[in-house]
Amino acid sequence: QVQLVESGGGLVQAGGSLRLSCAASGGIFSGNAMGWYRQGPGKQRELVAQNTGTGRTIYADSVKGLFTISRDNAKNTVYLKMNSLKPEDTASYYCFADSGVSLIRREWGQGTQVTVSS
Repeated sequence: QVQLVESGGGLVQAGGSLRLSCAASGGIFSGNAMGWYRQGPGKQRELVAQNTGTGRTIYADSVKGLFTISRDNAKNTVYLKMNSLKPEDTASYYCFADSGVSLIRREWGQGTQVTVSS
């Protein structure tokens, strides 16, 4: 079973930066998607960024130009570099990775808290 372990969350002042990491225990092919969702207080979970595994990245409009997703397939790890953080970026951030080939299963991390103070 694939397990995802996140790290890098914390408390930062507005305008600061953080880098989140998510390491998968295995079973993630380079052609599968990995990425990040977030859920803020009283909000629905939303996609933040995704690396599709086919050379494409997808970002939420609110983070375009500010956040960068990257991936190290050799380490089965996906990163999210977050710059110019705003209080509205405060949320629990969850990484995901799609495992399998013909039958895709989405795996989830436990979540890491990001708090941006004004």
